Amino acid sequence: MKLNEIFTRSVVTAGPEETLAAVARKMQEHNVGTVVIVQEQRPVGITTDRDLALALGAQGISPQARVEKVMTPHVLAIPEDTGIYTATKFMREREVRRLPVVDREDHLVGIVTLDDLLRFLGRELYNLAEGIKHEMEVK
Repeated sequence: MKLNEIFTRSVVTAGPEETLAAVARKMQEHNVGTVVIVQEQRPVGITTDRDLALALGAQGISPQARVEKVMTPHVLAIPEDTGIYTATKFMREREVRRLPVVDREDHLVGIVTLDDLLRFLGRELYNLAEGIKHEMEVK
C-alpha cells in the first residue's frame, strides 16, 4: 500500500514572512498543531505548536516576529508514491512525527503524521486478528 492512500491532503500552510501570531491563529482556526511553511508551493520549513510555545514563552520572541525565525528549516518531505513501510522507517530513522508529502515537482500535496500511520496500522492489525479469531477461540 502506498502513502497516497492515507495521507491528509488538507494542509495548513503559511509563508515564511507570516508572523508567529498569524501562524498561531491558523493553528487555532484549523485545530492543528503543525503548519507547513511554503514558498512557491514547495515546503521550506515546518513549525509546530511546541515551536511557538517555546519561542513566545521561553525565548521571549515577539508574536510579530516572522515564522521563519522559529521554523525548522530544510524540512524533510516524502514523495506521495512512497510505500507505508518506507514511510514508517523514514519517520523512525529521522525521529519525526510529521512529514510533508510532495509530488514529482516537489509541490506540497499533503502531510502524513504518526497518528495517520498508527490509525492505519491499527486497522490492519484488527483485520489480521479477526482473520485468526476462530483459531484462538477456546473450545
